[in-house]
Amino acid sequence: MAWTGSRRTVLMTAGLSLLAAACDSEDRGGGGGGGGGGGGGEDDVERSPFTGGRAIGEKVLAVKIDNVEAARPHTGLDQADIVYIEEVEAGLSRMLAVFASRIPSTLGPVRSARESDLELLRQFDNPVLAYSGVQSKLQAKVDSAPLVALPPGRLPEAYTRGSDRPAPHNLYLRPRRALSAPVAKDAGAPKDIGFRFGAAPDGGRRTRARSVRYQAARFDFAWSAERRRWLVSMDGRQARTTGGGTLGASTVVVQYVDVRDSELGDSSGAVTPYTETVGSGRALVLRDGKEYEARWSRPSASGGTTFTDSKGKRVRFARGQVWVALAPEE
Repeated sequence: MAWTGSRRTVLMTAGLSLLAAACDSEDRGGGGGGGGGGGGGEDDVERSPFTGGRAIGEKVLAVKIDNVEAARPHTGLDQADIVYIEEVEAGLSRMLAVFASRIPSTLGPVRSARESDLELLRQFDNPVLAYSGVQSKLQAKVDSAPLVALPPGRLPEAYTRGSDRPAPHNLYLRPRRALSAPVAKDAGAPKDIGFRFGAAPDGGRRTRARSVRYQAARFDFAWSAERRRWLVSMDGRQARTTGGGTLGASTVVVQYVDVRDSELGDSSGAVTPYTETVGSGRALVLRDGKEYEARWSRPSASGGTTFTDSKGKRVRFARGQVWVALAPEE
């Protein structure tokens, strides 16, 4: 049968369209198997943009978590979709935990928010932010931020004080009460923030552990082949929950960022660090017992954060809980 030029053109166009669709599916985490919860091939299954899992959730809840020794062990942190680690005054650390797919009955201890949290949370769609309070100079910025601010003064019935440890390390959130309250009716649902999930990338370095250090805090992530998780240690001790479980992540991202002095300080006069999460820089992605070099990019506060390899291809995460350590650039 003779081939006409028009027929060749039609077939070539169709082939290119199929190739483009396949590439788009790959970039979005579809197709392919992989260890550590990182594959599947169910391209038509809607999945969480935060974990890559089947459970998605209806509203996004971010909670500022205390992290000094007196605040440990934590409650409910093991059910977070994403855990961000941030530096605060005196080189200590706090965490900003993001929940959507699983909502625990109680979580905490809850502590005060920082200015950096407002920029970090812009990539989420109007999330609820639970925190114990902010300093007066920051209040106006919180009020104008695109989020649902939910300190105890706004919804006291969503909080409770524990008797197992002294204040201020004993404030806990009842997240289901918080999310069902009228004040949270317009909270946003989970959306794409730049993460991609799927089969492990090629290459990488076999890595047993990775440490992230702040001036007065340290996190260690040790790979457990048996549990298919990076087990978390804080200041040299394995991190556990009040229920006796160990904290572990499917993927750990070490995102190197600029940490500068904020214009705000705490009540003792200490300068509050400001963590820059808009911009670009280097990163390490840990999954399946390997470590991958990457670059992170977030051009604007309203956009998500992408992680790419040296060829500009998205670095896929393993499905499950993700920890992001916002580490000062070395």
